[in-house]
Amino acid sequence: MAEHTLTVSIVTPDGVIYSQDTAKLVVLNTLSGNVGVMANHQPIVSALKIDDVKIKLVDDKEQHVAVNGGFAEFSNNTMTIVADSAETPDHIDLARAQAAQQRAQEHISHANEVHDPNELARAEVALARAVNRIRIVTGGK
Repeated sequence: MAEHTLTVSIVTPDGVIYSQDTAKLVVLNTLSGNVGVMANHQPIVSALKIDDVKIKLVDDKEQHVAVNGGFAEFSNNTMTIVADSAETPDHIDLARAQAAQQRAQEHISHANEVHDPNELARAEVALARAVNRIRIVTGGK
């Protein structure tokens, strides 16, 4: 079975957020689009968008991790994801994520009113992160 599995590690400056050695599929949202990686896939390095990483295990359970950008590297049946921040559903505070979403939407409105492209860009990133965290917890897409 080992030749049909891959090891997945998600690392942030705070340390290892996720580690699993019985994955059979990892789906990433890269800057070039969605990529599915299975055991023995050709080596890749790719920048990631703010989105969830889907990990399908050999027992067909699916796990999700909210990743805020970063990059993924796959070789020798090991997927390593390095991100500024990442969270598993059990570590996400839904109320806090919803409050962050509300604040980001308010900042977007303000940035549009004052025509501040820098504030708008920051607010859009904050909104994407909050929405990503909410989707992970609620199972929505």
